[in-house]
Amino acid sequence: MVPGKVYRPEDYVEILWRRKWIWILPFVVIGTGTMIGTQFLPDRYRTDARILIVPQQVPESFVQPTVTTSLSARLQAISQVIQSRTRLESIIQELNLYQRERGELIMEDVIEQMRRDIVVQIPPNRDGEPGSFTVGFTAESARAALQVTERLAAQFISESLQDRTVQADQTSQFLETQVEEARRKLAEHEQTFAQYRQKFSGELPSQVASTLGLVQSTQTQLQSLADAINRDRDRQLVLERTAADLVAINAAHAEAPAAGAPGATSAERLEQARATLRTLQQRLKPEHPDMVRAERAVRELEVKAAADELNAPVGTGVVNAGANLAAADMTRLASMQVERESLDRRIALNQAEEARLQRVLRDLRAKVEVAPSREAEATELMRDYDSLDAQYRTLLDRAQQSRIAADLERRQIGEQFRLIDPASLPVRPFSPNRLRLNVMGAMAGLGFGLALLALLEYRDTSFRTEEDFTLSLSLPVLAIIPAMVTRPERERAKRRQLVVVSASVVAMMGAIAVIVWKMDAIANWVR
Repeated sequence: MVPGKVYRPEDYVEILWRRKWIWILPFVVIGTGTMIGTQFLPDRYRTDARILIVPQQVPESFVQPTVTTSLSARLQAISQVIQSRTRLESIIQELNLYQRERGELIMEDVIEQMRRDIVVQIPPNRDGEPGSFTVGFTAESARAALQVTERLAAQFISESLQDRTVQADQTSQFLETQVEEARRKLAEHEQTFAQYRQKFSGELPSQVASTLGLVQSTQTQLQSLADAINRDRDRQLVLERTAADLVAINAAHAEAPAAGAPGATSAERLEQARATLRTLQQRLKPEHPDMVRAERAVRELEVKAAADELNAPVGTGVVNAGANLAAADMTRLASMQVERESLDRRIALNQAEEARLQRVLRDLRAKVEVAPSREAEATELMRDYDSLDAQYRTLLDRAQQSRIAADLERRQIGEQFRLIDPASLPVRPFSPNRLRLNVMGAMAGLGFGLALLALLEYRDTSFRTEEDFTLSLSLPVLAIIPAMVTRPERERAKRRQLVVVSASVVAMMGAIAVIVWKMDAIANWVR
């Protein structure tokens, strides 16, 4: 390149024309080689199947699904399961895929190659979850691509259904286990609480009101018993007074005749006087005239009875003092005695009942007094019971919902995959894209030629025009001598051109022949 030279567009055109073979030959050779090479590349076919994701048909407000994993995550998980070594190796063995690779590589490398040939595209929806996805496979055989894609699509559908069913069943079984555990704990706590209530019956805060009612009722019964006992005692007192009056009246009537009666001894009259005195003591004061008179009579009779006892003959008969009573009074006294005995028995029974009720009342009051101390214990037990009961009810409700959801999945009413675009037999290869590769090869050859042209032009410092000489040496040009080319040089140049053109033509013809042979154009034309 001449230093300081400014290139114009016509200079670039002149350079391209002058060195045309520098860039034409790489363009032709590399482009032709690319065309030939692409024809030897194996054809690969690809087919896709589109699967629609159908949401749960029953509204979630009615049946809450138990599978809470996001759809994208589940698709990734299902894709990993389907592309596992076991699944892919089974497909390779059944469809006899990768025959050449299996002869040259180990099975791990063959499976990795198959994973690269599997294409799963999951386009996101507006809400971030996909509404459909495609699964495809690329193979050297169109039939193999179709079979593998159908197999993969079927596995996606079956695996999704099985995965949701298994998850729903596992969730249901887990909740059932938790429900049974919560039921067992609740039963144990109920038994503990029942034993506590039985042990401290009447002392619990919830039973204070009823215990107070029992206290009031017991007090009422005690009052009733006390009133009954008082009435019976009053009746006894009345009977005693009546009996004493009868005895006193009869004694007073019999006192005068008894003094001269030959059959009445001093001892008998003394006993009658003492009985009269006892009767009067029960109802009269000591200063009462009757009491004074009765006491004086008793003293006199005691003195007389003592004297008679000293003078009385042996074997004197004793006559019962009650003989002096009239027959009607005897009957009345007997009935009153029977009534008094009945009253005694009834008072004894009432007193025993009163004692029992007093003990009951003390027990009830003790329970009321100890109730505040039991309140904290009962509150703690009830707090645990309430939490266990709430937990049990929650788990029971969730377990029922889980059973419904599992039944929904088994009936295939929940979310499911549906094949809407099945795989079809591809009619043209998916790869290689020979046109693009040929264009890229031709562009690469052209670029290489232009780069070589630029390098040669950069290293060329020869003067080709008068301006180059004047610009480089700053000297005037006196004359221009044209290049003197001899005949042998012209012939050698023509032969070089002929060789280059012939080689280019042969290369192009060879490329065309290879393309025709590879595409079976002659056979198709003959047919």
